[in-house]
Amino acid sequence: MARVFQLLGKRWTGLVVAVLLPHPAHFADLRRAIPGISERMLSDRLTELGAAGLVVREVDEGPPLRVVYGLTEAGAALQPALLELGTWAEEHLPGSPPCPGELRK
Repeated sequence: MARVFQLLGKRWTGLVVAVLLPHPAHFADLRRAIPGISERMLSDRLTELGAAGLVVREVDEGPPLRVVYGLTEAGAALQPALLELGTWAEEHLPGSPPCPGELRK
């Protein structure tokens, strides 16, 4: 459990995964979908998720050259857990605003 929270407990990490659950996205699309995250932080989180085997980075040759990020099978397998966390938050964290990329059952 400590290893899970060491990775997913970092600020923004869960949101990055949640935004990627429906479909892969370009870096700029991820940045727009997660208000408040800096380019540097998004890059760091994507690198960490990639090193953990949860996100894959693919280069579109272009022109222009663009990078697409998507979840691996292991990353997509987080969906049920994230849905449960979202349900828990709705029940036990009253008044919390919806988060970007929020998952719904």
